[in-house]
Amino acid sequence: MGFMLPAAARATITRMSTAFYTHRECALHDMGPGHPESPARLAAIEAHLRSTGLDAQLEWREAPHVEVSALLRAHGADHVHSLWALLQELQEQRTFRALDPDTTACPQTAAAVSRAAGAAVAATDAVLDGEVDNAFCSVRPPGHHATRDRVMGFCFFNQVAIAARHALDVRGLERVAIIDFDVHHGNGTEDIVAGDGRILMCSFFQHPLYPYSGAVPSADNLLNMPVAPYSRGPAIRELVRQHWIPRLDGFAPQMLFLSAGFDAHRDDGLAQLGLVEDDYAWMTEELMAVAQRHCQGRLVSCLEGGYNLAALARSVAAHLRVLSRS
Repeated sequence: MGFMLPAAARATITRMSTAFYTHRECALHDMGPGHPESPARLAAIEAHLRSTGLDAQLEWREAPHVEVSALLRAHGADHVHSLWALLQELQEQRTFRALDPDTTACPQTAAAVSRAAGAAVAATDAVLDGEVDNAFCSVRPPGHHATRDRVMGFCFFNQVAIAARHALDVRGLERVAIIDFDVHHGNGTEDIVAGDGRILMCSFFQHPLYPYSGAVPSADNLLNMPVAPYSRGPAIRELVRQHWIPRLDGFAPQMLFLSAGFDAHRDDGLAQLGLVEDDYAWMTEELMAVAQRHCQGRLVSCLEGGYNLAALARSVAAHLRVLSRS
């Protein structure tokens, strides 16, 4: 018989309501054979959630399409309209187009990017409206390399920045925080939010590593923590304790947005950090505690990187177990 908490202790555990936003169209975006940002990523996550029974603890929701007005809160108008026109053209002509050395659009990309950004906005509204306590957006393509006016690094539109600006500009919050724990610097998010005093962005990332930026933050509202290759969980946990948490507590955000990349895992071949599932669970617990202290628990997490399918699936599950307290 396995270990079981005493009844009194079990009674003190509160189960959170966690929405899980996704859509089958997010899996249709395909940048070609062998590309690490593949449709298999979402399939691996969902298969693992079902095999472990964690799927039953989540409130599954379909990601809606995004409104263009939401994109314009984070991206320049010329960029939004030109990129959207191009994606529609590729959809109609059933053709592919390389937009940078790492990023290719296919006929299904328009629907995928619309659903990915739409999920982040819908999750923000659901949390702020009290429908759910928190939310995870299992969507692709990722977003945190997408700058105000540029597609790059697998990313087209910046979901987290779009959601944060929606919370501020549409829903009336005064302060939000973005926490980016992807192994790569979220240069696109930094480009969009730098100098916006309503947003605090905290991140760690391997340095040097693509996109070879972030060692010197570009504004006072950015807390960038570059870490050396082969750093492991204890070093990252100390960084979070000593730097992120005090800065977040001082800022007292009203909502947290997570750029949840899982490519700092020790099994991920695109980088050289050494995190494991327990590290992601610990980090989620720390951020949940911040959200409870300052945000009425309000938190939206959006999938970014993570390219070893097994490690990605296990790490997302560890993240979701904490979010849902199941």
